[in-house]
Amino acid sequence: MKPGVRPIQFVVWSGLVLIILVIVAAFVVEQRKVSRTTASGFPVYGDVVDFSVTNQLGQVVTKANLKGKLWVANIIFSRCPGPCAQMTHQMAELQKTVPADWPVQFITLTTDPEFDSPSVLRKYGERFGADPQRWWFLTGTKKEILRLAVQGLMLTAEEKPEGQRELPDDLFIHSSISVLVDGQGRVRKTLQVLPPDSVEEDAQIAAFKQDSVKEMRAAMEQLLKEGTTK
Repeated sequence: MKPGVRPIQFVVWSGLVLIILVIVAAFVVEQRKVSRTTASGFPVYGDVVDFSVTNQLGQVVTKANLKGKLWVANIIFSRCPGPCAQMTHQMAELQKTVPADWPVQFITLTTDPEFDSPSVLRKYGERFGADPQRWWFLTGTKKEILRLAVQGLMLTAEEKPEGQRELPDDLFIHSSISVLVDGQGRVRKTLQVLPPDSVEEDAQIAAFKQDSVKEMRAAMEQLLKEGTTK
């Protein structure tokens, strides 16, 4: 072997080993990050913005009021001639399946805060058997409601152009999903609660709705195990 060859080989192999160690260490660090954010199997989609709105009891509700609780949210308006009643019924079914001692809050926003006052929302909630301590119907300024819905919960909410309204009260376009937020105020799961238009059989529609309730409850159980409510 020529003089100087062995030192060069040593340097080359040492460099390769160092590179491999750096790659492995980076992989381990990244995996630990993933395990912290997806211990329940659900990713973190984003943090809910701070907000200040009013529930059907006339109480001010902020993000701080929900700290340490799971909350499942949707958006409707009380004079909706479309799917809002079905969505609210689905939330009512979920309320029945979740034990009262679980740290869970049900949240329904209105896209129509100028009409949906606390008293209107209170009567609307009573129609569906909403427990006012466990299920809050939220109203406020249009700006604050839209900020919470769109920026915070990633829900669609916009006024429907007058030329596209099929009925006088067909006022808004909004999401027909439910959003699950963890105890740290992070969006963790979205779930379609109404069957697609292609499903028309009554039995299939009923099965879809039952499955969506079961899926959301199961997701809550997973997040409770993750420990974000402590």
